[in-house]
Amino acid sequence: MDTGVFPIQTWGDFEQQFWLHFFPANAEADAINALEGTSYHQGNQTVDDYLDSFQALVSNAGYMDLWTLVVKFRRGLRLGIQNQIATMPYGRPADTNPDTWYRAARRIDQAHLANEAFQSVSRSAPSASLKTVSAQPPPLSAARLPLALLPPVTLKPPPTALSMGVPMDVDATRKARSLPL
Repeated sequence: MDTGVFPIQTWGDFEQQFWLHFFPANAEADAINALEGTSYHQGNQTVDDYLDSFQALVSNAGYMDLWTLVVKFRRGLRLGIQNQIATMPYGRPADTNPDTWYRAARRIDQAHLANEAFQSVSRSAPSASLKTVSAQPPPLSAARLPLALLPPVTLKPPPTALSMGVPMDVDATRKARSLPL
């Protein structure tokens, strides 16, 4: 019901209403509870979206231990991405370095997304080999005949060129004729 009077008269009233409406009373407890469950897991989100929400939760929860951050992040990752990072033959991120886990997960997710985009374009593009077949096959031309059906070809050696000699030999022969004996 609009009384025509603005309900917030002072800065303190505004601050109180702002906190009441925009900040949960138990943000830390809510974040800890979320991190102890599975609701924060990546699911169908990109790693970037998952990472944004994950970092907000650990910040609200006040988690500072690096090993705990990696364990929670790793547990929430999609299984395929988590497995790829965990089984890297070399360059595997340390279990106490969340930033390297974040970077590795982003790289793998971006590679997956790029590959999915490539595959979807490849599947949807018309293929040159997929043509409709008519009831009457087109006549075969020599260019389209299988090699077994082509007549045998006899190769003739190139004609023998007349030897012109080496230019220096010709010059030497002329000099010999012009010299007195």
